[in-house]
Amino acid sequence: MTAPCRCHWVDLTKPDYVAYHDNEWGVPVYDDNKLFEFLTLEAAQAGLSWYTVLKKRDSYREAFAHFDPVKVAAFDDAKAAALLQNPGIIRNRLKIAAAINNAARFLEIQREFGSFSNYQWQFVGGKPQQNHIASPADYRATSPESDAFSKDLKKRGFKFVGSTIIYAHMQACGMVNDHHNDCFRKTQVTTQ
Repeated sequence: MTAPCRCHWVDLTKPDYVAYHDNEWGVPVYDDNKLFEFLTLEAAQAGLSWYTVLKKRDSYREAFAHFDPVKVAAFDDAKAAALLQNPGIIRNRLKIAAAINNAARFLEIQREFGSFSNYQWQFVGGKPQQNHIASPADYRATSPESDAFSKDLKKRGFKFVGSTIIYAHMQACGMVNDHHNDCFRKTQVTTQ
């Protein structure tokens, strides 16, 4: 039996990476805690590979109260200092501070829009964009939508939310379907 065709970036020697691609990447997400998780992990990824962060995701879940923004927003200086000693996460002072700050800003958006999901999905008109990816050259790092989303997040006080980070977030949580045209997940994600 031949293996299904997958996006070229998937390292088939890493079963956890394959599972992430096959089960999560590009699937539309509307749950606020999951969206906060993706936003936090994408910010942690800045300057690193996604796989580096993916391997640490379980540790991040433990360290960041299972990505409950109410709990993370309440982290104090002592908690931030303890996180800097946690070998299971990326120990970067600015990224840890950004996660705590972003949790508080996340809650402000929830209050204003009813949910972060309502706020986020407005940037793509409420439905996933279907992109035509015929070759690796067709992948983009940003889009007009990620530019607008990033700009608005920055205006609201978020940190580590540049357009490239936000575009990766949009890919991860299904705001854009960037599966390669030949990838077996392309049509599956389109119909979810």
